Amino acid sequence: MMQAPFRTLIAAAVLAAGTTFALAADPAMTGDTAKGKVLTDTKGMTLYTFAKDADGKSACNGPCATNWPPLKAGADAKAMGDWSVITRDDGSKQWAYKGKPLYAWVKDTKPGDTTGDGFLNGAWSLAKP
Repeated sequence: MMQAPFRTLIAAAVLAAGTTFALAADPAMTGDTAKGKVLTDTKGMTLYTFAKDADGKSACNGPCATNWPPLKAGADAKAMGDWSVITRDDGSKQWAYKGKPLYAWVKDTKPGDTTGDGFLNGAWSLAKP
């Protein structure tokens, strides 16, 4: 008689574990700035998109990526919802939101900074949720 409740308990535990996995956190968060809500990294730093990126490929490599660090994705990262993973020229992985690769800006020094918005004649823009 104890078998049925035990099976129910096991099934509930498996279901709960699957639900936890399915609700994995997004790779970025939303933060407030003087220019409104933006996507941020886990440290709260503003994220940006680059107008020269196209077809899920980053055009920001080498010195550009030093100034605009990509939002790195783990080698095992998987696309989910509006989030996708692109492969950079160096083979590393980067998060993209709605198809646009995401970057930080080295001259932003604290959460809420948006000093990269409009840089390079408007090629760099705030990543909006």
